[in-house]
This record gives sequence, C-alpha cells and structure tokens, in this order.
Amino acid sequence: MTDIRTILHNATRQIAASGSPTPRLDAEVLLMRFLGMDRVQLCTRQDREVPQEQAAAFSGWVERRRLGEPVSYILGEKEFWSLRFEVGPEVLIPRPETECLVEEVLRHYGRPGEGLRMIDIGTGSGAIAIVLALELPAARVAATDISAGAIAVARRNAAAHGVASRMEPVHGDLFAGLPGEWDAVCSNPPYIPEDQYGLLPPGIRNFEPPGALVAGADGLAFHRRIVQEGAGRLKTGGRIFLEIGDSQREAVEALFAEAGCYRDVACRQDYGGTDRVVSARKAREPAER
Repeated sequence: MTDIRTILHNATRQIAASGSPTPRLDAEVLLMRFLGMDRVQLCTRQDREVPQEQAAAFSGWVERRRLGEPVSYILGEKEFWSLRFEVGPEVLIPRPETECLVEEVLRHYGRPGEGLRMIDIGTGSGAIAIVLALELPAARVAATDISAGAIAVARRNAAAHGVASRMEPVHGDLFAGLPGEWDAVCSNPPYIPEDQYGLLPPGIRNFEPPGALVAGADGLAFHRRIVQEGAGRLKTGGRIFLEIGDSQREAVEALFAEAGCYRDVACRQDYGGTDRVVSARKAREPAER
C-alpha cells in the first residue's frame, strides 16, 4: 500500500523531469481523475492508502505524461466554454483563447438565432460548432472537417451535449458537401508555417495532429481558401470569423481586401492582448475574374 501523499510526490518528480511547466498540477489532475476524487478530497485525504495494483496502474498515466503526452489526451477530455468535450489524437485540443472566436460570433448574432445558417470549418472536436448550437438554439450549424476521425469525435460530442439534431458534422474539405448560401462562417484553421512546426513544444509536435496545425509556407493556406471560397458561399451581409496566429493580422486583413467584396474588416484581441480573430462582412458579390 502507498498513500496519496507519496504517490503525488513521486508523480510530480517524474513529470518535472520531462520538462512540464506544471508538474504538480499535472499530477494532481491525473490522480483526481484516476481515483474519482475532487480537489478538496485530494488535499484533505493525503494519508489515504492506495492499493498497490491501483498505484501501479496510475504509474502508466504518469509515464505517458512524462513522455510528453498532453494531460487532455490522457484524460480523454478538455474543458471549453465551461463544458467538457471528448478529445483524442484525432483532434486538436481546444484552447481557451479560441473562446474569443465564439464570443465574436455571438457579439454579432444574438439568441435564439432564428433563421441563421452557420458553418464551422475544420471543426475538430466540434467544440466551436456545439457551443454555437447551444447559444443559438434556433440556428442551423454545420461543421466540416477533412478528417473522418475528427468528424466521429464531433458527432459524439454533439450527442453528449444534446445538439445532434441541430449540429450537422460533415466529412469534407472546407465547404464541400454544404450547398447553398450561409449567414456566417467561422474557423480556427491551421496557421503554423511549415518552417515553424519544428519549433513547437514536443507535447504539441509529437501528439497533436499535424494537419490541424500546419498551413503551408506562410501559415495562411487555409485562411486564403476560406476567404476566397467564402466570397461565393456567404449571403450578402454575411460574415467570416477567422482565428489567427501571431503576427498574421495584417496578412489576413489583406486577404479580405484583395477579395474585393468584403468590408468592415476588424480584429479582436484575446485576453492576453494578442491579435486573435479577424472578421469581415461580405458587402457585395465578388467580381468575375
């Protein structure tokens, strides 16, 4: 038998050796889930003894974290918008800053969203589309992803959050499989330039899907396509909302300007003061080229 205090100490030490910036927190979060305890119980029952078989099984989780696997993949879930979403190696782990993308969409479209038709491109776990379906219960929300594995995860998350009848996951590239015109398009597309992929932290580079991260030489391959193709898929007056990476604001704003049919281009910063979401309104039909 080993007590919780000893297990936490050993787990923290092993995870710290991997370079994690939050080894104690990682150990606590993993052990709470493994033992089915909350934080108060974990803190007040440090002397509780854990059977050797359980301690040995938990060491498998610690080893996965020591090797760099994200905590969210080990747990199989990640919180977003105060909701829990299933995640796995098929999908990018939702980031807190992406909530700014959702906030920006909701700033323009209020409840209940009657008559709205919205698309989330590159949906991954489905988190963005599901939150929009929950916040705008009268809207139709579609979600596309080129990864069949991601679409399967998004379907399970939609069912878990009770929006399977109002959120349509579609396996396809960008707008493929979604005919007609749409009121709003939003996306957290891949935006890492190819030459920067090797600089990402190992926990991202070695575990999260590269296809959800890398976007050509300049990191704008998907932004470029969404802006161009969106010109023909948005209703006049419709809007596009795109999450961006560091130092991409001017380039993405230029993409909207070059398309010739967008107006009211704006940028929203996240709560850390970083440019995070560029949006624009389709003012007219694109000129023939």
